[in-house]
Amino acid sequence: MILSAEIECHFYYCQSLKDKRAILQRIFTRIENKFNFAVAEIDYQNQWQRSKIALVTVSSSKEVAEREYEKVLQMIDSFPEIERTNVVIEWL
Repeated sequence: MILSAEIECHFYYCQSLKDKRAILQRIFTRIENKFNFAVAEIDYQNQWQRSKIALVTVSSSKEVAEREYEKVLQMIDSFPEIERTNVVIEWL
């Protein structure tokens, strides 16, 4: 099973693109090191208070992918600088 997700985020404390990219880099590094997900910013690259993140994983079963995805969301929510505003999940 392939799980693909798009997550829109809002950044409260960023004053510049440099601030936003520093936060995203920390999030991306943790996701890539701890979980079996590929991650990238796919939209709003030039807006310092918004971002759209894409997550993709391949798993042997839907349940395993969903469990890992929930852990990724919890990890993203642990950052006080960022809030998830919209999530779209697609199974391929």
